[in-house]
Amino acid sequence: MRRMYKSLLAPAALLLLAVSPLSQGQDDQPRFLSLTPPEGLPIIPLMEGWVANEDGTTTISFGFINRNTDEDVDIPLGENNYIEPAEFDGMQPTHFPSGRSTGVFTVTLPEDQSDIDVWWNLQTGESEVLRVPGRRGASAYELDFIRPRPQGSLQPLAAFGDTELSAGLTANISNYGSSAAVGETVELVLNASDPADRDPEDPRFGEPLDMNVEFSKHQGPGNVTFERDPNAPEPENPFDPDDPRFEFFTGPQPNQAIVEGGAGSAMVMATFSAPGDYIIRAAVDVHTAPDSSYGDQCCWTNVYQRVTVTE
Repeated sequence: MRRMYKSLLAPAALLLLAVSPLSQGQDDQPRFLSLTPPEGLPIIPLMEGWVANEDGTTTISFGFINRNTDEDVDIPLGENNYIEPAEFDGMQPTHFPSGRSTGVFTVTLPEDQSDIDVWWNLQTGESEVLRVPGRRGASAYELDFIRPRPQGSLQPLAAFGDTELSAGLTANISNYGSSAAVGETVELVLNASDPADRDPEDPRFGEPLDMNVEFSKHQGPGNVTFERDPNAPEPENPFDPDDPRFEFFTGPQPNQAIVEGGAGSAMVMATFSAPGDYIIRAAVDVHTAPDSSYGDQCCWTNVYQRVTVTE
């Protein structure tokens, strides 16, 4: 059977895809005002940009959009989820949470291959294959977050366990100390430090800023359930009771934690539903700073931990 492909080359192409007409009814004609269905939509791969590394290599950053409402999707590595050339295949996610996920993984090209295109191909269910090229060249896509931001923010230093702290969109990958069993709760501990050099005279930076950590399943055959560290203090509502925002405060989710004071550790409890090999990703950010956000492509670090789960 011949596969149908659609390439996503730029934000304009993404916009066209997002507003593509949906077919309804027996006449199968497009209707521009049709409502978006809550589920069954394809996962859209995205190139976030590229980084010129000091050693001459080029790092390509990828993310994705899962437009399905409140529905996570899993696409195993293989014919429905692969990267070309094949030598760069294997680090892309197989688990796609609902919504927009920015800078989830990277591919690094050697200096002598910096001018090639790296294609991420995704097929969701029976929908057509969507593919996006990662390429170096367009200045509009060059990422400069390796340099300090206007108020001094940089990517945090982070690592799981005893691994040496480092910064980057793929800072480091470590192995969990021992295997875990299905249904067993394991502790995932992350250490982090904020290297930013901010103006101490600025009242916004009188105290070190807290860092946010979000743990998620990156790859794996089963479900991963996260729980907050039972010894972590309960989050306090920062708003006054008469503030309209007070009633909407929810605090960190079970897969989220906070590293207070610019340095320290964060822990979550993880339980795996099926045996196999997993990769857990932790994204550590300093989005509490005014010059840091996913929208600005700064300042966060991705670290990964492999976990082998047995029966």
